[in-house]
Amino acid sequence: MGPETHLMKLLFQLPTVPVALKKGNAFAASLLDHRNGTRFNMGALNFPSGFFTRFVRSQLFTKIPYPTHSFAGQTILITGANVGLGLEAARHFVRLGAARVILGCRSISKGEAAVTDIENSTQCKGVVEVWEVDLSSYKSVKAFCEQATKLDRLDVVVENAGIAIPVFEEVEGMESTITVNVISTFLMALLLVPVLRASGMKHKTTPNLVIVSSDAHEQASFKEQSSPEIFKTLATPSTALQPDRYNVSKLLEILVIRSLGPDLSASSKPKIILNTPHPGFCHSDLMRHAVFPLNALSPIAKLIIGRSTEEGSRTLVASACAGEDTHGCYMVDCEVQEPSAWVRSGKGVETQGRVYKELLEILEGIEPGVTGNI
Repeated sequence: MGPETHLMKLLFQLPTVPVALKKGNAFAASLLDHRNGTRFNMGALNFPSGFFTRFVRSQLFTKIPYPTHSFAGQTILITGANVGLGLEAARHFVRLGAARVILGCRSISKGEAAVTDIENSTQCKGVVEVWEVDLSSYKSVKAFCEQATKLDRLDVVVENAGIAIPVFEEVEGMESTITVNVISTFLMALLLVPVLRASGMKHKTTPNLVIVSSDAHEQASFKEQSSPEIFKTLATPSTALQPDRYNVSKLLEILVIRSLGPDLSASSKPKIILNTPHPGFCHSDLMRHAVFPLNALSPIAKLIIGRSTEEGSRTLVASACAGEDTHGCYMVDCEVQEPSAWVRSGKGVETQGRVYKELLEILEGIEPGVTGNI
């Protein structure tokens, strides 16, 4: 038994002890009942066999390489960039010579504060700028992408913006997590694909499109998978399993990318590289809306096992300069890795096709002709 296994047991059994003292606590019982099973539940979450071993090995025993690849002369666009992983990734891009780094932010004032922060730490002035974009508004996403069509070049897009909301909120006729993390994310991706291709042709490069995902996709119970209309079911408040929603959104991202990647490759149009990195469990404000027990356990876990925000951001930078071997792939610790066993199963592949078809229809309804960009 290796040190990872010992630490895994320590980290994930100790929190259950005081909770288990309360007779009948289902949460503690579900944790303690994992001894002989292949999966166990924590609230709405499903953990596949071996998940914690992989998690601890990645968090504590894997060194994420410090970025050294040159982005000299390149234009980088990154969303969710005024804080957290996006901010630290933007700082790396500036340090590595990017000519222009565009921060896509909901708040211009917060974005400008991020610009000042980056300029002070890198001593590089006039490289970073802020564009307003709100992924909870399709109109805002379209305006943002229209602005990008005026760029002389666009070498890298990093779609890092995302939310994790514990209560059902309707935005653009859909639950907010799905609107922001899935629909707006791929609306932006398809609207920017022609800009990336045109830039690649003009400058004889192969641009990178990075959509940040998560190993949370492994934890999704995704009960909506059996519905004949998956997105319509996800938009139904009465049946929503909200604690599972962030995980589902990350699962949907991976399913779509596994279909979109081959479709982009099959096109006769200029190549781009599409990949989806998992940055690891990092210090960030993503879980600021979490409810018990995650809001209690998350800060403790971050102190013990969490990556620094800067270290997590290295995975985004690595994906932004990764080669064609990463196209259409999920990445962990800066390397291509298979997604969950369910994603690769017969049921997963069948669901993938349905999700992709439904999403393309939704995107066509938002912006007619956008799927022709594939």
